[in-house]
Amino acid sequence: MQLVIENLDKVYPNGVHALNDVNLTINQGMFGLLGPNGAGKSSLMRTIATLQEPDSGSIRLGDIDVLIQKDEVRKTLGYLPQEFGVYPKVDAETLLDHLAVLKGITNRSERKETVKALLQKTNLYDARKKNLGGYSGGMKQRFGIAQALLANPQLIIVDEPTAGLDPAERNRFLNLLSELGENTIVILSTHIVDDVKELCSDMAIFNQGQVLYHGSPQKALGAIVGKIWEKRVPKADLETLRTTHTVISEKLVGGMPVVHVLSDTNPGEGFEAIEGDLEDVYFSYIFSSKGAEYQST
Repeated sequence: MQLVIENLDKVYPNGVHALNDVNLTINQGMFGLLGPNGAGKSSLMRTIATLQEPDSGSIRLGDIDVLIQKDEVRKTLGYLPQEFGVYPKVDAETLLDHLAVLKGITNRSERKETVKALLQKTNLYDARKKNLGGYSGGMKQRFGIAQALLANPQLIIVDEPTAGLDPAERNRFLNLLSELGENTIVILSTHIVDDVKELCSDMAIFNQGQVLYHGSPQKALGAIVGKIWEKRVPKADLETLRTTHTVISEKLVGGMPVVHVLSDTNPGEGFEAIEGDLEDVYFSYIFSSKGAEYQST
């Protein structure tokens, strides 16, 4: 099964062009949608999830016309939005059972087995009687995945799922997503480059409502071989360097800025060629899309 998005466009009443002629074909497996906050990723996710209408374009999930056959999409969709609310005074087992009813699992014994299996799969079974208000951030995210897996969805959308998680919870969550991607289309929308690097065989870089890159992480990395240069520079020299070079990222290391510059040739004295990573790919595309005003943090 494929998810095919063609010529998708959306302008909000305030004039923000959230989706600008978006074209993507997404196959089974883990697909990373990478972009900064405000890039339009959530607008795309909400449109795919039938929560808002585009101004123009089309989306097909296999034989389903997503924009017309909304009920059919919802039957096969698992969705974990960026802001996932829970009832704090309800335990996980009770709420998941209630959500299973809403998802159409009306047979009581079937529902009981489904709830039990999902709580075990997300490593929440031992905490099933605990009120959700007492769950950690990672536990709430895993509960979010449990509810997204009700009714065996063919398409799963997770929007910024690891934001705010500690490293241990993040690893557990990413391992769970990786397992899901073996048999399902899983769209991981995030601004965290490492999430995509560790999980996804296919990805898109998205900014200002547009697809800047679509392909494998490996292909993207191949395009910057020999083009990433690093240098430690005094803070006083940063402003000049930004005007004379394509500085795609900068960070403080030991109190001194370390810059990465994109260049086909050695950009000057003191620069060392380094093996670029997916973060460099990401920054180079974002820089190009926003022009010289962009500065990474």
